[in-house]
Amino acid sequence: MTIQEIEDQIIEEFSNFEEWLDKYAYLIELGKECPIIDEKHKTEDNLIKGCQSRVWLSCEYRDGKLYFKADSDAVITKGIISLLIRAMDGQPPKEIAAADLRFIDEIGLKEHLSPTRSNGLTSMVKQMKMYALAYQIKEQ
Repeated sequence: MTIQEIEDQIIEEFSNFEEWLDKYAYLIELGKECPIIDEKHKTEDNLIKGCQSRVWLSCEYRDGKLYFKADSDAVITKGIISLLIRAMDGQPPKEIAAADLRFIDEIGLKEHLSPTRSNGLTSMVKQMKMYALAYQIKEQ
């Protein structure tokens, strides 16, 4: 599936909830399914800067695609990073680097987060795209 197709699925899933409390509960559930980073990768290098909570993100390049794993000490944040991983995991670096991730705005995520969590979301996206750009350069 493409990033856009996955985004469409996410938008559809969130459209089933009218209240933001239900969407937060769903985010928490998604966080429980997050592909957990191995303890040995919970290093300072994998810690995303700019997040209110601690978020570790690792990236592996295999067969022309990027695979992400993460963990966080906050359940909502873990749900947010799991959504990002779902959208970008197993995609080519070029596609990740170019993705607009419109689902973030379409489900109203940014506007319903505190300013510090919103900054954290931006930092997570930025880090994933930095990995994509780095591997895209390596491919050339």
